[in-house]
Amino acid sequence: MNLPDIDPVLIHLGPVAVRWYALAYVAGIVAGWLYVGSLIKKQALWTPRQPPVDAAQLDDLILWITLGIILGGRIGYVLAYDMSIIWKSPLDVFKIWQGGMSFHGGFVGVTLATVLYCKSQRFDQARMLNLGDLLACAAPIGLFFGRIANFVNGELWGRHTNAPWGMIFCNKYIEQQYGGPCPAGLYPRHPSQLYEAFAEGILLFAILFVLVHVYRQFKRPGLIMGVFITGYGVFRIIIENFREPDAQMLPFFKNVITMGQTLSLLMVAGGAFFIWLALRNAPPPADTETPQLDG
Repeated sequence: MNLPDIDPVLIHLGPVAVRWYALAYVAGIVAGWLYVGSLIKKQALWTPRQPPVDAAQLDDLILWITLGIILGGRIGYVLAYDMSIIWKSPLDVFKIWQGGMSFHGGFVGVTLATVLYCKSQRFDQARMLNLGDLLACAAPIGLFFGRIANFVNGELWGRHTNAPWGMIFCNKYIEQQYGGPCPAGLYPRHPSQLYEAFAEGILLFAILFVLVHVYRQFKRPGLIMGVFITGYGVFRIIIENFREPDAQMLPFFKNVITMGQTLSLLMVAGGAFFIWLALRNAPPPADTETPQLDG
């Protein structure tokens, strides 16, 4: 089947084109903001601790995080995937609305922004880790919207496949964009963007939801963040086997191990460290009650 004829531009407002890609980022940030806001209001999830931020602090933090996502995501993409942009067409570095964002770069950007915010507020280590837990709960929401936007744009397609759900990543909008044949060719490919939307978005969100609402694991600072980081890394490593390596990558990263897998291995190691730290430093009090879903 062919990629549906979905215009990457939702609407033109004079000279400004409002793209689904940009709206995916807005939707991810806003939905994550609302979800995190709802979590800090549920004191039962935090007992015997307190939420790491209140509503006013969360509102301030969102600006820091938004800048971290945009700057980190774009810088990470350029450095890890396509440094030729810098000397071939330097102004294209700023054209983030055309795509070209790295999750790993955005993750580093958000991490740095959050650490700087915590330092400015003089948070202790446990409070910083709990803030990481809180933000991790919302991260899969943004990942889901981002991967759907990749699918709409017909980018980051998968490798060739004979599977019945294989998709030809070509439509009239992609032909118009490139002024000729579609870069992905006319061969069926894995819709790897949808695989990632499910694994990194829906499945990872469900795992963290259970840890928070059923097992109440905010009491172990850093555990939920560690599970998110490790879970994302594992899912990305697996799905990279179905995703076409970026054309501009070095042959080693195309034929042996992809850049996404390399960076995700580091995430798995880092996430495992936070899980170990949480289990080692914060043994929970005895709990004789059967875990129940928070209403």
